[in-house]
Amino acid sequence: MNVLFIGDVIGRPGRVLVRHYLAELVESEGISFVIANGENSAGGFGITEKTATELFDSGVHVITTGNHVWDKKEAVSYVSKDDRILRPLNFAPGVPGFGSIVYSLKNGLKAGVINLVGRVFMTPADCPFRTVMPAIEQMRRHTNIIIVDMHAEATSEKQAIGYYLNGKVSAVIGTHTHVQTADERILSHDTAYITDVGMTGPANGVIGVNAAQIVEKFLTQIPVKYEVAGGKGVFCAVIINIDDETGSASAIKRLMLYD
Repeated sequence: MNVLFIGDVIGRPGRVLVRHYLAELVESEGISFVIANGENSAGGFGITEKTATELFDSGVHVITTGNHVWDKKEAVSYVSKDDRILRPLNFAPGVPGFGSIVYSLKNGLKAGVINLVGRVFMTPADCPFRTVMPAIEQMRRHTNIIIVDMHAEATSEKQAIGYYLNGKVSAVIGTHTHVQTADERILSHDTAYITDVGMTGPANGVIGVNAAQIVEKFLTQIPVKYEVAGGKGVFCAVIINIDDETGSASAIKRLMLYD
């Protein structure tokens, strides 16, 4: 099967790009399963029922998130009701929501998705390395196809968990930094890996935010209310080819499409 993983969707521009490109890619690339990181889909910070529904209506099957998942107050109740929207598995015990899902596709296949958040240069969370293994073992009772979203700042932490999960999952896809890296590869035990898939949103801002506001913040150190940038858009994603039976990945391809 071919899996499409769409990089961090930024505000309305990102949602429009998903709607614009997704159906065509599903058709041309033979995509069976679509995952998107949607933690910034609402105004550039957070997620709401409205923005999640728009992504689902565009053809996304599962939405992952990260450290910004609670930025919109309504997300706390909504995320706890819809298991297609994941918050990091290694959040504290008792936190609302779902950290993983086994999704049943129309073709009869099942695919697992696990959402993790890093701890280096990030807000406190439980250890992703120790948290993820029981989830993988449980998930393998239902499917060998497992995709992990590692939402983290440090490239070293993402690479480390890629090697830690090499041969245990189908793919480890890095998110959070919004800058696509050129290190996609198949690791030694058939796990697809990329440090960061990039973002889907404004191409001419600073990681999706109005560039002038970010420059002003660096110059003055005075907090400002960030706004999603306008202008040209970029759609960042990866396509992963995964064996239906074994869950082994045989190829990963980067996409960076400018609107």
